[in-house]
Amino acid sequence: MTQLRHRVAALLGAQEHQIGLLADASTAAHQVGSARGWTTRSRIVTCSAEFPGVAHAWLTQRRRGAEVVFVGDRDGRVCLTDYLRAIDGRTALVSVPAVTYSSGQRLPVRDIVEAAHHAGAEVFVDAYQAFAVEPLDVRQWNCDYLVAGFGKYALGLPGVVALYEAAARGGRVPGLTGWQGRRDPHRFDPHLVDWPDDARRFQVGTPAVPVVYAANAALSLIADLDLGQVRRHVAQMARLARELVTRQGLFVTTPEEHGAHLAVLHPAPEAVTRWLADRHVAVAPRGRVVRLAMHAFTTAEDVETACRLLGEFPDARAAERRRSHRQGVVA
Repeated sequence: MTQLRHRVAALLGAQEHQIGLLADASTAAHQVGSARGWTTRSRIVTCSAEFPGVAHAWLTQRRRGAEVVFVGDRDGRVCLTDYLRAIDGRTALVSVPAVTYSSGQRLPVRDIVEAAHHAGAEVFVDAYQAFAVEPLDVRQWNCDYLVAGFGKYALGLPGVVALYEAAARGGRVPGLTGWQGRRDPHRFDPHLVDWPDDARRFQVGTPAVPVVYAANAALSLIADLDLGQVRRHVAQMARLARELVTRQGLFVTTPEEHGAHLAVLHPAPEAVTRWLADRHVAVAPRGRVVRLAMHAFTTAEDVETACRLLGEFPDARAAERRRSHRQGVVA
């Protein structure tokens, strides 16, 4: 775990003591929310494009007195102005996805952080869709909290995430705890609940050990990459994908300022995902869209194959219906 915290810190421009390890992003958000009060300032500003697991963690804070305000429209379209209109002197916490999970939109994190700090609020950044596929520096963003996962572009597995905390707030203790949240976990004292001043106090119990090993192995590979070059390559692949799926008559909902995936509007996201998987193409269905994700190893041939098959799917599905109908008539 120490090695993994060190690797994450190096990728984020942070220090090892600023990193805690938890099971998932929802738990990380819950820990941050549960560790603070909502009496003096009660407003949490989040957005309609927030991943539900994070948004739900904020909604549960209503029971403790928090007011949760969603900005943007219900379809997940959100912009800087939406945040600026909602942040005021009542705001305690602002939650912003660096790249939205559905459409892949990249939000202006630094501008939102500046507005929040000017109003006296803290900022929680969900960097799950950006970590390990583009350069991230928490010092430039100046955010207060950030969660990064290993199950996507970090090439690891679900089951562990990193929670960054900028400044030690030892007086704030989270709602969940366990032996990994102690000053010295290996003291094994059942009578003592002592809290580290740093981000380790958010930790709970024993992590999924194989997942930690996988994350360490994956980040050792990521560390050898120039993430600035990766971002440029991904942008090139995304431009190609946008051009090709548009030719197929499909609509890309992702704006021009985006992360490492494109969201393609599709009438049957679940069905086409299964159909593509049978043809060795992996996409992710999210509501009304399928996501095409790119990384350092993605080639133009990969993109061309995926986009061609996306375009062929309606014809293939119609042919299958005709075959089924004929078989039914014969029977």
